[in-house]
Amino acid sequence: MPIGALNDAGRQVMHILRRLRDELKVNSTCGASNVSFGLPNRNGLNAAFLTMAMGAGMTSAITSPLHSEVMQAIMGADVMMGHDPDCLRWIARFREPQAAGQVSAREGRRRSRRRAGNG
Repeated sequence: MPIGALNDAGRQVMHILRRLRDELKVNSTCGASNVSFGLPNRNGLNAAFLTMAMGAGMTSAITSPLHSEVMQAIMGADVMMGHDPDCLRWIARFREPQAAGQVSAREGRRRSRRRAGNG
């Protein structure tokens, strides 16, 4: 049910997702865009919905991978929930590129140890 039509719809979905996870131990799938139908800035609402639904127990979602703010929110939730070990997917996606000739901190430490005779 769209949140614009029924203000309590979000809380109801979260309650149902928790019960599905905790009581029935089943997987659940939600369509992200259903909740924001008819409202402006749908991707913002969809991102909020998906991260909250993940915390409530949703195991998969139907959404577009082309909406960067939604995908960023999902990746952030994966980090916070421990689904992205060592934040590797997050780092790979959002790390600032190094300027030409710039040495990474890891490479700098390795070179320092080598100069000091420790490696």
